[in-house]
Amino acid sequence: MTTSLPKWLKFPITYSSNIQKRSKTAFECHKIVFIRHGQSEWNLKNQFCGWFDAHLSDQGRAEAKQAGKRLKDLKIKLHHGFTSKLCRSIQTLDIILKQLREKDLPVEQHWRLNERHYGNLTGMNKAEAMELFGKEKVHIWRRSYKTRPPKILDVNPHYCDIQTGERYGLKDSEVPECESLADTVARTLPYWLENIVPEIKKGKTVIVAAHGNSLRGIVKHIEGITDEGIQHLNLPTGVPFVYTLGADMMALKDDNAVEFYGNDEQVEAVMKDLRKAKSPDEKKTGAVGDC
Repeated sequence: MTTSLPKWLKFPITYSSNIQKRSKTAFECHKIVFIRHGQSEWNLKNQFCGWFDAHLSDQGRAEAKQAGKRLKDLKIKLHHGFTSKLCRSIQTLDIILKQLREKDLPVEQHWRLNERHYGNLTGMNKAEAMELFGKEKVHIWRRSYKTRPPKILDVNPHYCDIQTGERYGLKDSEVPECESLADTVARTLPYWLENIVPEIKKGKTVIVAAHGNSLRGIVKHIEGITDEGIQHLNLPTGVPFVYTLGADMMALKDDNAVEFYGNDEQVEAVMKDLRKAKSPDEKKTGAVGDC
């Protein structure tokens, strides 16, 4: 079932899939570093995580450390950091900054950068969910842009941990009970536009350590990707990527607008996904990455 966005998530944003080509020489350029958090303990267990505060796994900590080393090799001077209110992204950024010896870097945490809220699927093993609800229904919940999963119920063992608004700076009634990808994009973009973009415009190089779906929302915006197209993009855990933005804060329209710094297999896969997202001519198979 597809539903409209709740009023509290709506924001006056105009999308354009026909952005004119820009060149690096025609505009002032800005660099921004993004990274999806390293593998979490719940990623490892194949559980729907969402707003549950899972910690990094051993592999996730190693991914974050390697990401820090790669950024150090790039010799990028960071000025400001942004992350979510969930510890897996906070830990990822902490490990990276330790590798860069940037312990005094100002960092802001905000719930708008949190992962998509998976409602009552939270805590369920994904394979078990498919057995319970059917593969097709779970596929729609994970893949669809506007379809929401079932709302979280107070009998969910993680309800109290997730739905307490105080930890996010919200009232309990303001904490979403579930989210579609569209909902996630709608609440992430105001923070991007009102908090992160102003820092970039000051000439600062910022790093955003967040989650698969909140980062996909930002990429959707700066690349001008359609609702259909964004379903093709899956971001690997622990792989930093650097975008070059023009003065309009949109990605440059050339082959060098983004660089991913992972192993060859990861880079090849994500660049293939990104090309599909920007030109969604082929039918998507499988579910998008999440949690």
